[in-house]
Amino acid sequence: MSCTVPRLVIAAPSSGSGKTTVATGLMAAFAERGLAVSPHKAGPDYIDPGYHALATGRPGRNLDAFMCGPESIAPLFAHGSAGCDVAVVEGVMGLYDGAAGRGELASTAQVAKLLRAPVVLVVDASSQSRSVAALVHGFASFDPRVRLGGVILNKVGSDRHEVMLREALEEAGTPVLGVLRRAPQVATPSRHLGLVPVAERRADALAAVAALADQVRAGCDLEALMALARSAPPLECEPWSPQGALFPDRTERGPGVPVIGAGGVTGLGPDSGAPVVAVAGGAAFTFSYAEHAELLTAAGAQVVTFDPLRDERLPERTAGLVIGGGFPEVYAPELSANEPLRRAVADFAAAGGPVAAECAGLLYLARSLDGKPMCGVLDADARMSERLTLGYREAVAVSDSALAAAGTRLRGHEFHRTVTEPGAGATPAWGFTHPERRVEGFVQGGVHASYLHTHWAGQPSVALRFAASAAARATVAAGTAAP
Repeated sequence: MSCTVPRLVIAAPSSGSGKTTVATGLMAAFAERGLAVSPHKAGPDYIDPGYHALATGRPGRNLDAFMCGPESIAPLFAHGSAGCDVAVVEGVMGLYDGAAGRGELASTAQVAKLLRAPVVLVVDASSQSRSVAALVHGFASFDPRVRLGGVILNKVGSDRHEVMLREALEEAGTPVLGVLRRAPQVATPSRHLGLVPVAERRADALAAVAALADQVRAGCDLEALMALARSAPPLECEPWSPQGALFPDRTERGPGVPVIGAGGVTGLGPDSGAPVVAVAGGAAFTFSYAEHAELLTAAGAQVVTFDPLRDERLPERTAGLVIGGGFPEVYAPELSANEPLRRAVADFAAAGGPVAAECAGLLYLARSLDGKPMCGVLDADARMSERLTLGYREAVAVSDSALAAAGTRLRGHEFHRTVTEPGAGATPAWGFTHPERRVEGFVQGGVHASYLHTHWAGQPSVALRFAASAAARATVAAGTAAP
């Protein structure tokens, strides 16, 4: 099957060059023209896709060749971009930077090649003139299989500066597709793990995205960028689907399995009897991949979101609980103050309910976070630290859990500035095999809690296993409630 969606990859020589400014502004500027824009982000970032979704009105989707495998990039892209007029992929770090010690793996360059997509290089030109040609030439020639379609110059100081840059790039034969002047930074505040997520500042974020669109519209040649996107050749692949990932040998959709489209989930109805999997959301728990809910729904669960900052009870008929990443350390007082929900989570876990917690979820399940009482599910205390733990990991499940059978291997990503001090005798969740060997996380009853962020499209069996655990729990609960 051919995917013919026009597409661009927005890359840069290094982080901090302006990729997010250009990619988000370009998505919003295209969307303002009435185009259906498919937003994507290379790598494991959770925060930028939130701004992408705000700019386009569609879920921001990640393309991570380390966690999901290079072979999955084109199918996941085709799934997410189905029915769209154009797709914009924001790169990660510098164009050729990827998983440490793994060559091009998970780099923006690899994603661009797998998508057969032209690359637009965003260059911070604030401290150079003719040297920009040498820089761009190096990036264009380093890997001939990466097609550099043009450059957007960022932080240009004056008309004269622009002339010098354009002359140099004309000499090098590289089209200039846009020029953004030095200007007061659009209000996109950041803190210890990057930009502040959209869910924490929605009104301000909307204004910031609109300002980025104004910058790109004023400084970039949108017609030329669209023409470049349309020059991408057809991508031969079968679009990824959650049903196909879970049931590769099933030719027809079975009873009770919902239809899932690229733009969202058509879930099972509230009276369908499907086991309810409650997924933590709201401002404190913003880290999630769209494919997780799609996989759970395809596995027969009904996904319901709740907000631990506001809701005092779990959703009705909760049979499984997913608490992903986010910033509970920022909201520790508010989370702690919601004692009814903390007690409900603790009771659910104590009764053997399946719980999958990642990073922020781990902190929420701990006994305390920075001295504030949390759910007390785990015999552990958590606190902020000065040290950033960051990087891809290869892991194997140490023991059976509601999420993974012992021996299950997958790849994930760590990104946190907290440490957790477990009590004696804790059973770890994962054994890391690369880049260092250590054990991490907790398995306790039905609880699987870990700092490791995972992308279930890379290992769909965990979604199927968790949904089955929720279904089993729902059956037990129904039997207990029966007269």
